[in-house]
Amino acid sequence: MNFQVTVLKILVSYPDGFAVMEDLKRDMAILATSGRDWADRTKRLAARVPDLDIFSHRLVERIGGGWKITAKGRAVLEFMEARPAATEPIQASLVEEAPAPIVAATQVAPLRQPADRAKRRRERRERRREARERARASAS
Repeated sequence: MNFQVTVLKILVSYPDGFAVMEDLKRDMAILATSGRDWADRTKRLAARVPDLDIFSHRLVERIGGGWKITAKGRAVLEFMEARPAATEPIQASLVEEAPAPIVAATQVAPLRQPADRAKRRRERRERRREARERARASAS
């Protein structure tokens, strides 16, 4: 499995391209154990850009406890996923010159941030605790 291609694919799957490290690790673990298909696919995609380095090419940036794919990262990923006209891999200089894609004006709900998840987790925990207490009380 190619780590850098996998990171790009995971980040692009989030609505605003941002994922906290906890989500990235969870998604990576799922894909890493999904079998040969994913590993073969990432190898094929990585072969299109042999000198891929998501941080030095500024395809991904680190922001507040997570990573976010840049417009340049989206463009490179689109190139990697496009049907190849020629079988030659592109050079790193082409990665650096990749044009920024035109972003459609679609409205996407913002990704819930970790504070929201923590609040929902606390609420679920409290509901479970209350349910256990009710079950113990009715069992007595």
